[in-house]
Amino acid sequence: MKADVKADGPAWWPHSLFGRLTLILVCGLVLAHGLSYGLILYQQGQASKTSMLYSLGKDVASSVAILERVPAAERLFWLDKLERRNYRFLLGPMKAGVPLSIPLANEVVDSIHAALDASYAVSATTAPDPRQRRIDIHLRLNDGMPLTIMLTPSPMPLPAWLVPALLIQLVVLILCMWWAVRLATRPLVHLARAADLMGPAMTAPALPEDGPLEVARAAAAFNAMRGRIANFLNERMHILAAVSHDLQTPITRLRLRADLLDDPLQRDKMLGDLRAMQMLVEEGIAYARDAKGLTETPCRTNLDALLASLVYDYTDAGQGLRLHGQLALSVTTRPHALRRVITNLVDNALKFGSDVEIEVSREAPQRYSIAVLDRGPGIAPDERQAVLQPFYRIDNSRNRDTGGTGLGLAIAQQLTLALGGTLTLAERDGGGLAVRLSLPLAA
Repeated sequence: MKADVKADGPAWWPHSLFGRLTLILVCGLVLAHGLSYGLILYQQGQASKTSMLYSLGKDVASSVAILERVPAAERLFWLDKLERRNYRFLLGPMKAGVPLSIPLANEVVDSIHAALDASYAVSATTAPDPRQRRIDIHLRLNDGMPLTIMLTPSPMPLPAWLVPALLIQLVVLILCMWWAVRLATRPLVHLARAADLMGPAMTAPALPEDGPLEVARAAAAFNAMRGRIANFLNERMHILAAVSHDLQTPITRLRLRADLLDDPLQRDKMLGDLRAMQMLVEEGIAYARDAKGLTETPCRTNLDALLASLVYDYTDAGQGLRLHGQLALSVTTRPHALRRVITNLVDNALKFGSDVEIEVSREAPQRYSIAVLDRGPGIAPDERQAVLQPFYRIDNSRNRDTGGTGLGLAIAQQLTLALGGTLTLAERDGGGLAVRLSLPLAA
């Protein structure tokens, strides 16, 4: 039976360990790659700036020397030849922007000033149009002609293969990480599944003790624990079965001796006590036998026919029992075990209540439910789990005076677990008790 657990955290947070580790590592990888890409851009910008400052002064000095030597009429022809990727020359007066004093502009002015003759006055302004991200460098040639160097700082272009390479690297790392997380969490899934399959009969296969050292050790420890639990349960059930079986002989002798009593009142009281003891012994033997596991083979069963037959048997015996709902399908189950579970619940309801009903419905695509409802005194919420334990009785009308042994619900719970289902107790609408079985379509 699977444990009903609820994961912590907000709704967007994955509930499984695999999902959480995957999300954390994927976010970490994406963040790391984003940071690497940002550092590449920053380094590219710094390299572009260093390269520009290193060559700008010398290029401008060479260009100014050429313009100084060629006739004024030919200077315009040379401007296109002197143009570079991130700056170009303009002769003649032009509207200047505001003076610019930022580290980059100061470094550019210093680089050009150091490469030129000291007689040249160099200044930097913004572009006349503030929407243009440009630095204008102003100076005058020896004949007084204004010369403007329009500088547009731009980083060196990134290689076309860089972004695809980073994306491919990220995808490869995510796939490797997903595989590693899956390998790390898969043993936990197998361990949880093995724990869910540990029914009363302890017939689930043992965990394979292979894989990494830690996984093999955990599997070996789980198998050892499972073996100890199975030995303990077998020993307990063997003792219970042996004691219950051995009590039948002295009970039979006492019944024979009670029949010889002359006092009818004392004889009836003693026979009543012996019948209660005999019932307790028979229930104890049945509980011990069922705890060793079901030997019945699962088969396709028409659930509607099984329930209708059970209700007919009770009504034919004069008991008030009604059936509501139909599934109109066949289920794979152990019909005798299922019939015994429902019989125990119906007997319990008829003994302690009235207006008993059986309701059957589809609970989920692969599950169905059977509810046994009565109008009895019910069971307090704090005792609903305790009554599923063997030999537990509560202090209301469900007590020894009604002939209960405290094993009916325990046997029903045990067989329900063996069928792969769950048994829950709740208050019936309008008063009474509702015992609901949730079972798989295929046991």
